Amino acid sequence: MERKATLGEFEHHVILAALRLGDEAYTASILTEVERCTGREVSAAAVYIALRRLEQAGLVRSRLARAQSGERRERRYVRVTPAGVRLAREARRRFVRLWDGLTVVTAE
Repeated sequence: MERKATLGEFEHHVILAALRLGDEAYTASILTEVERCTGREVSAAAVYIALRRLEQAGLVRSRLARAQSGERRERRYVRVTPAGVRLAREARRRFVRLWDGLTVVTAE
């Protein structure tokens, strides 16, 4: 397992979406949540790759669940680990510290 010291922007989005979704976090639901919250179009492959990297780093865990009635195939559900929560919280603290004290932000 490789250690991650920081999260990339998209990985941060994926972790936050998974936390919001709780027990219903799987690739398609995470994709939908990221798109809904950010207004950006996201590919399933990007979510899948991010989840794989996050799992390799020990920031999420996954489990395969049997298809329920009406579903055609199994789903891989993910849960953010305590290490993933800690890293997301630290990233939030860094952003807040950077924004703290800014009163005017202009684009020239």
